[in-house]
Amino acid sequence: MQRDAVSSRRVRLERFTRAERAIHHVAALLMLICLVTAALLYLPVLSTLVGYREVVKTVHVWCGFALPAPIVLGLVSRAFRADLRRFNRFAPHDWQWLKSSDRRVVRGGRGIFPVGKFNAGQKLNAAFTAGAILIMLGTGEIMTFPGPWGDRWRTGATFVHDWLFLLIAAVTVGHLWEAFRDRGALDGMLTGRVDLDWAARHHAGWADAMRRPSRKAQVTAMDADPDETSAEDGSDFAKRRPGMS
Repeated sequence: MQRDAVSSRRVRLERFTRAERAIHHVAALLMLICLVTAALLYLPVLSTLVGYREVVKTVHVWCGFALPAPIVLGLVSRAFRADLRRFNRFAPHDWQWLKSSDRRVVRGGRGIFPVGKFNAGQKLNAAFTAGAILIMLGTGEIMTFPGPWGDRWRTGATFVHDWLFLLIAAVTVGHLWEAFRDRGALDGMLTGRVDLDWAARHHAGWADAMRRPSRKAQVTAMDADPDETSAEDGSDFAKRRPGMS
C-alpha cells in the first residue's frame, strides 16, 4: 500500500508542451518589459533615475506592439489551441470553486472540486489579460500616432492607458505571487511536467482525464478535460446565471 502511494507520487504528467511554454515565456517577458518601461516613463520617482527617456519609450512601444505576436504565432500549436478552448469554457465546478471559501481542501489526496486543467481564477486572469492587451494596443496606437485622432480621443486614450497600466501591474504581481507560492504550478510551467499527486490535489478532473485511456473516436488524454465534457453534457447550464441552480 505504501509502495503504491510512493510510486504514484513519482508519476509525472505532461502539462505544457515546449511550444506552450515558449509562448508563455515570450509573452511574459514582453509584458514585464512593457510594465517596467511604463513605470520608468510615468512614475516620477523612477523617471528621474534613468536617462535616455527616448530609448526607454521606443523599447516600450515596440514591445507593446509585439506583445500579441507570440499568441498569434502560437495558434499553430494544437496543444495551445486546446488550452484556449479550455480558457473559454466555464463549467459548473468553476462557479462552485469561485464561491467556495476554501478552495484548497483536499480529501483522500484529491481536491474536493473536479477542477480541469485550469481553475476559474486562471480562466478569469486569462480573459482579463487578453482584453487588457487589446485595449492597451488600441490606446497605445492612438498615443503613438496621434495625427488622425482628435483631442478627446488622445486624452481618453492616455487616461485609459495610464490607469489600465496600474491595474495590469497589480494583477501581474498577484499572478507572480500565486505562481511562486505554488511550486508545483511553477514546475509545470518551467519543465512542462507535474507530479500526479499535485495534479490530483489542485486539478483533480484534469488528472483523471490524463490517466484515462485515450479514445480514438474522441479526444486523446492530452486534450481530455472535464470542462469540455461539462459544456457538452450540460449545455443548458451555460444559459443560466451564476446564482441559478
